[in-house]
Order: sequence, then C-alpha cells, then structure tokens
Amino acid sequence: MPNKNIYKAHIALLGANLIYGINYIVAKGIMPNKIGPSAFVFIRLFCGAILFWIIKSFIKEKIERKDMRRLVLCGLLGAAANQLLFFNGLNLTSPIDASIIITSIPVMVLIFSAFILKEKITINKMLGIAIGGIGAVLLIWYGNNSGGTSSFLGNLFVFLNACCYGLYLVIVKPLMKKYNSITLISWVFLFGFIFMFPFGIQDLLSTDFAAFDLNTYLVIAFVVVFTTFFAYLFNIYALNYVSPSVNSSYVYLQPAVSFIMVSIYAYVLKHSEYAQDINLIKILSCLLVVSGVYLISKQPRQKLA
Repeated sequence: MPNKNIYKAHIALLGANLIYGINYIVAKGIMPNKIGPSAFVFIRLFCGAILFWIIKSFIKEKIERKDMRRLVLCGLLGAAANQLLFFNGLNLTSPIDASIIITSIPVMVLIFSAFILKEKITINKMLGIAIGGIGAVLLIWYGNNSGGTSSFLGNLFVFLNACCYGLYLVIVKPLMKKYNSITLISWVFLFGFIFMFPFGIQDLLSTDFAAFDLNTYLVIAFVVVFTTFFAYLFNIYALNYVSPSVNSSYVYLQPAVSFIMVSIYAYVLKHSEYAQDINLIKILSCLLVVSGVYLISKQPRQKLA
C-alpha cells in the first residue's frame, strides 16, 4: 500500500506541473490588457478558498492552537506572496523565462530543508545548487538585455516567488503528519486571501469587466479550476507521501511544457511577440537549471520510490 500511495503521489505531481507549464502562456494572454495581475490573484484566491472550504465542510477536523501560527505563515508564503509575486512577475516577463526561473524552487527547498528539517546536503546536491544557480542568475541578468517579452524586474519577481514557495513546502511538511491535506490547504487559502486583500482589492475594483470576452472568462476559469484548485490539491496530496525535495523536483517539467506552448503561440498561432522568446541563451539557462535540479533530486527520489 505505501508503494501504491507513492506511485499516486508521483502521478499527482506530474499532473500539477503539466498544468503549471500550460498556465504560463494561458494566464499571460489576458494580462494586463483584460485584467491586472493583482486582481487576477484576488479572484484566484477568493474562488480557490471557497472551493476548498466546500470540501472542508465534509471533514470534521480542528487545528490545534499551537499550529495556527505556522498555518498563518504558510498562508503568507504559499498563497499570498507566492501568487502575487508570480503573477506580477509573469505580467512583466516572458513565459519561458518564468518557467525556467521557477525551477530554482528545488534549490530553495534544499537550502531551507538543511536549516529547518536538518536534511544533509551531499556533494551532488551542492553541485546541483551551483549549476542551477548559475543558470537562474544568467537568465535573470539576460532578461534585461534580451528581446521578446523578457524583463529583469519580472524575472526577479518570479525568483522571489520561487523562494517563498520553496520555504512554504518545507514549513508545511510537518503539518502533513498531523492533519488532512484538505484541512491544511483550506486554511492556507483563507489566510492567503486575508494577506492578499489589501494588495488586490484596488486592482479588482478598477477592472473593466464589461470588456471581458469568452476567452477571458475561459482563461480565468482554467486558472481557478486547474492551476489553483487541482494543482494545489495534487501538490499537497503528494506531500503526504514524498519529501519537499521530491515534490519540488517535478518543477523542471515546466520549462519543457512552456517551450512547447510558446512555440505553438509564436509559430502556429502567429503571435509574433513570442518569437524572440526562444534563443540559445535561454536554452542554455534551461539546461543548466534542469541539470542542477536533477542532481539535487536524484538521491532523495531513489530513497522514497
């Protein structure tokens, strides 16, 4: 049974990261022309919280008072800061840049796990941190000088998002041993919405909803139902059976999916603004980051699988 659960956890992680890979180009398609990034996050957290709490109503479980502070921090890092930084970063930069930089999450998880969970850092992991870090720094720096839709500030926001989400994965792990995953994610979204409210409400109120077309509503529906509800559900389910390091290592699938989606938009659907987003520097950065992540995740995955 444990092996079967671990197998299901890996399937869940695969599904979550395929959704995330598609989300880069889909979500960016309506920002900022139809909706601002902070307003998008407002809708995402509000709707996500409602969906999770509907399911939570069938689970009779209370959180101990001593764990509530950790959950508040999880809401700040894993929902509010994570999503605000990501969507504002994606709004400013290339989907490919964002998908490559986000693969630094396993590096962040490894560093935070060493300090908080006391996980050992092997030579392979140290090498992975160095290689992946070079790739991420190269891409962030290059974002200020390249063509296409790249941006230094956008890339920096996405990197800070990776730091927040990596810390969240480590902090939430001990709670997974005590509580149902639905209980945890419901509270994470509730606290995240509270933290995000001051930043998103003004952007939401200034949104011209009359300008929304069918495509706008379909994109928002995809982000709420798949990128928010199912992807978070898959991730937190997987954390029941695998370590944060293994969970975060699946993120290196995202650049591959993003490259494919951007190529379709640029060369099949003729969106010329994305044509310059694929070049040798970005491919090199992607290979460096993915190689680093592979070295980091190789040993933990063998132990748990």
